[in-house]
Amino acid sequence: MKGYNQFCPVAKAAEVFCARWTPLILRELATGSTRFSQIQRGVPLASPTLLSRRLAELEAEGVVERREAADGRWTYHLTPAGEEFVPIVTALGVWGQRWARRELAENEMDLSLLLWALEKGAHPESFGPGRTIVELELADQPERKRRWWFLNEDGRCELCLKRPDRDAQVYVVTSLPDLIRVWRGDLALETALATGRVKIHGNARMRRAFRRWLGICGLAHVESARKEGAGRTG
Repeated sequence: MKGYNQFCPVAKAAEVFCARWTPLILRELATGSTRFSQIQRGVPLASPTLLSRRLAELEAEGVVERREAADGRWTYHLTPAGEEFVPIVTALGVWGQRWARRELAENEMDLSLLLWALEKGAHPESFGPGRTIVELELADQPERKRRWWFLNEDGRCELCLKRPDRDAQVYVVTSLPDLIRVWRGDLALETALATGRVKIHGNARMRRAFRRWLGICGLAHVESARKEGAGRTG
């Protein structure tokens, strides 16, 4: 890691925390990601080589520790020093919601990151016992990126890249920008439904359960303080 060549504690902490990708890696670890593949889904633009290097640097600093899982693969966890960074990560997110909220540029609408956020934040228990499939159609996307499936079973939600062996009980149609707006809290789900920007198909019980299943950003409640900010719609 590059240093600031200062003895100031702020400088020393910034040398660790402010390295590119580090706050996002800490975000993933703080929200339950432990496998390398899970962390990578949260920082998809970081190459595997760079991600490995960052994790090794954080381990050397005593912020992250590796543990060997039962299957012989490594998992990554925050140490007590790493846990002290979590409120800072949260504060960054609050600041971002309040002061950096604006309409997103096209290159910021990351489909893979949204799918990971939906899978990780889902509440599969909302559908009750048994197996429930949610099919998501992003009508504005090209055909190969248009349809996705979330399999909910035994309290777990798993993203499926191919159509499962049975029809979905819940079918949702929207666009990528609108679903990101709902997830960020810029657009209330009920407003999106009322205006047709999100459409849910299924029986009444499943439509109600979907509202509980959808896990939006934990900071969605933070209002924008920018006069021209996106703010919360509806």
